[in-house]
Amino acid sequence: MKNAVGAVTSVLLLGGRSEIGLAIVRALVARGARRVVLAVRDGKPDETTVEALHAAGASLVEPLEFDIAAPETHEDAVARAVALAGDLDVVIDAVGVLGSTPAYEADPAGAAHSAVVNFAGHVSANLAVAEVLRTQGHGTLVVLSSAAGARVRKANYVYGAAKAGLDGFAQGLGDALAGSGARVLLVRPGFVRTQMTTGMPDGPFAIGADDVARAVVDGLATGRDTVWVPARLGPLFAVLRVLPRAIWRRLPR
Repeated sequence: MKNAVGAVTSVLLLGGRSEIGLAIVRALVARGARRVVLAVRDGKPDETTVEALHAAGASLVEPLEFDIAAPETHEDAVARAVALAGDLDVVIDAVGVLGSTPAYEADPAGAAHSAVVNFAGHVSANLAVAEVLRTQGHGTLVVLSSAAGARVRKANYVYGAAKAGLDGFAQGLGDALAGSGARVLLVRPGFVRTQMTTGMPDGPFAIGADDVARAVVDGLATGRDTVWVPARLGPLFAVLRVLPRAIWRRLPR
């Protein structure tokens, strides 16, 4: 089995421009990963990123065209990743958009599209990945969920609802893979400082992309099923999940 960090040699990143996803890839390359496939919608990852990964020790950094909103293409995309990198030791699902709740309320069609990007499209992509990992008999699918999906609040309910769907799907998929040698690592970050959150006030316990990467590497090494980032969010949400709805509704928008 190749589900510990010391055994990772190949990585597929779905969402090859994601700051969090790339931080995880960099951390894995620093620990010995050598073959990296960056899947992006137009098939053209940032050249600076590619050069930096090569400089860090990756022997192969290959681009792959991938559109999360085109589920009929996902099996072929994952098969192409295998053709490029061989067995997939770690697959990171980092595709997503944040958006604005007022903008979504003014544009229902746009809100629905964001739900495809944040949840529905991941169903076919992750099932395609799971079949490859199951056939291999090893490998970990890292799914970037969010604390926003642990209990949806009015401030970001379109985004939170999609993440809640992804979170539940990833848990079920992990259970379905039990005993196969493959597994799912579900990651629930809180507020992460990235370009996507630029201009927004920091949420409680705000972190950076590298903090998420360190937590993922630790989770891979220890065989965790779920990691909260920061870890204190786990016990906090154990309480928040049972908070009376009348109180939960009063949280600021």
